[in-house]
Amino acid sequence: MTANRQKKETEGCVVSRRNFLIGSAATATTISVNLFPGTAQAVATKARVVGYPRKKIATLSELEPNKPIAFSYPEEGSLNNCVLVHLGGVQAGGGIGLKRDIVAFSSACTHQGGPLESTYKAVGEHRVLGQCPFHLSTFDLRRHGIVISGQAYQSLPQVLLEVEGHDIYAVGMMGLLFGHDRNLKEA
Repeated sequence: MTANRQKKETEGCVVSRRNFLIGSAATATTISVNLFPGTAQAVATKARVVGYPRKKIATLSELEPNKPIAFSYPEEGSLNNCVLVHLGGVQAGGGIGLKRDIVAFSSACTHQGGPLESTYKAVGEHRVLGQCPFHLSTFDLRRHGIVISGQAYQSLPQVLLEVEGHDIYAVGMMGLLFGHDRNLKEA
């Protein structure tokens, strides 16, 4: 048999790496679905509801546009440091007040817990917490504390706020605080 003839006969049998991987994935999926039918069972469970404390953190008259106020929440301690910020008329996700421009966030970077208390900047429409002194992460306070840049890959935990009369209360957290396996010790 000549080399050309051997090549022509085997060309139809050669499987590319791409086709092999696609075929293998489809076969594995089919086997796993058909081999153990009906083994996945949904189990009804009760939701765990965590009751956060309601804590007065400021009054509307204390707020100055773009001047953060530091506080601890949901408990006292350095890993519970937060900042309350009046964004100066710039609407924010989760914001309260007439213009929805009052927000609060944890002031510990979600990457390695770097301090963000004194890093707030207001430039044009941008409202940023950061750069973290550890690895330069920055967070957009207008969009629920989403990561803008740096090593962090999680948004800042946002403090849920309520206004009653002229008083501002922290009533819960949206997200897990850095260094915690749960936000409240007794939860």
